Parts: sequence; C-alpha cells; structure tokens
Amino acid sequence: MEAQDLLKKVRKIEIHSRGLSNNIFAGQYHSAFKGRGMAFSEVRAYQYGDDVRDIDWNVTARMNSPYVKVYEEERELTVMLLIDVSASLDFGTRMQTKRDKATEIAATLAFSAIQNNDKIGVVFFSDKIEKYIPPKKGRKHILYIIHEMLDFHPESKRTDISCALQFLYSAVKHRCTAFILSDFYYRGDYEKQMIVCCKKHDVVAIQLYDQFARELPDVGLIKICDAETSHEMYIDTSDKKLRQAHRQYWQERRASLDRLFSKTNTDNISIATNEDYVKSLIQLFKLRS
Repeated sequence: MEAQDLLKKVRKIEIHSRGLSNNIFAGQYHSAFKGRGMAFSEVRAYQYGDDVRDIDWNVTARMNSPYVKVYEEERELTVMLLIDVSASLDFGTRMQTKRDKATEIAATLAFSAIQNNDKIGVVFFSDKIEKYIPPKKGRKHILYIIHEMLDFHPESKRTDISCALQFLYSAVKHRCTAFILSDFYYRGDYEKQMIVCCKKHDVVAIQLYDQFARELPDVGLIKICDAETSHEMYIDTSDKKLRQAHRQYWQERRASLDRLFSKTNTDNISIATNEDYVKSLIQLFKLRS
C-alpha cells in the first residue's frame, strides 16, 4: 500500500472510530469495563451485612475483632488487543475481509479506552508473537496502532492462540482487559492457557467470520485454498450433502467455542464481515453492564 493511500485509510478509520467511541460507546464502555477493575483501598471494622469473603484475617487477628477489605474502582485500566494476523484473516467474500473488520473494531475499542483514560496495548500473533506494542495513552499511540494493523506483514501464515495467551499472561503483570480478535480457526488445544489467563485477566473473545464459513452458497464447482497451508482443492457446491456437511462443521466449531467460553466464563460475540459490528459491541457492553 502506497504511503499516501495508507495515511488516507488511517485517517478514515480514525474519524469513523472516534465518532463511534464519542457518540455511542462513551458511557457504555465505562460501565462495561471500568466497574470490573477493583483495587484495594483500606480496611475498616466489620459491619453487619458485609461479605465474609472480604474479611482481612491478618488484621482481624492483630485487632482481635473482624476487619474487612474495602475496594474502590480503578480509575485507570490497561486494555490489550490480541489481534490474529494469520493468513485466514485475509479472507472475505463481501465488502470486507476479516482483517479489515478486525481493524475497525480494534480502533473503536482503542479510542473508547483512551477516552476513559485507559492505556492500550497490542499483540499481533500468528503461530508466534509477531509484534508487541506496549500499553500507552494518547491519540498518537492509537494512530500508530491503526497504521500497523493496516500495513503489518506477518512472518507466519498459521495460527496458535495458545502462544498469544501465554504471552499475555507473562508480559502483562497486572490485571487487564484483553480482547482477542480472531476467526478462531485453530485446531490445537488452548483450554489450559485460556483458563489460566482468565484467572488473571478479564478476557473478551470477538470471533470474526465470513458468512460463507457458516453457509456455503450453491455456485457450482469452485476452487478453494487453505490460506494457512496453501492446500488447494476443487469442490462442487451444488452438492446438497456437501453443503450440509459444511454447515454441520460450522455448528460443531461454534458449539466447541461456546463450551470453552462458558467453562472459562469468557464474554464473547461473533461478528460477520457483512454485519454492522456496532450493534454487536453494544450487545456485548450491555451484557457486561
């Protein structure tokens, strides 16, 4: 992409994303995420009705009477975007690819974060950590992130979600809110990494998909290619059994993700490349409020 065209695209995404974060998501972001970060403030004497789980047993032992920990909302959060940059994200049969959609959503989340005085960082991952942008504040930082999302060229085509989760756990020391933006086309097992990561961080999953991944159209004989392995083959989409098998495969994949997200208590949404992601984000924010 030429430098001038890239700058125009960055500017276009900035205008659109800032408008959404200012006019639509400002209050909803705060209620959905700021309330989840609680920091220890002080201890005070136990009062009737206090949650016994908040009792500070060390202070209670010293004072010979029960004391509870008091928490207050953290005024500043760290937001991490874990962005899948594997080759499968370059697929799209309508106006946008999955990567285009991920870029817009990530930019909107980033502007919502800095509007609430939060730091924003990014991890680009394939089957390895391709690039890490440490959390910072400010418009200049977000424009750099958008620029990288538009013009980044990963070294690997494949996906490994477990490596991204492991990196997040080790690189970000304090609790953060982490958004995973991926199509989740990964056949490996990452349940253990997800469980461990969710105990430390507030993890939100955003699945991006093309509508043809869910429902194969009847368009006759076509050549398909696995973007991550470069394997090519011809399939006859007029075959009803083939389309049914494809639909069943999608449903099984989605059911598997639902089980994982339910087990790890991970909030999640699925967004198609031809859908308005604003409605989906509003739904997510309301779910968490």
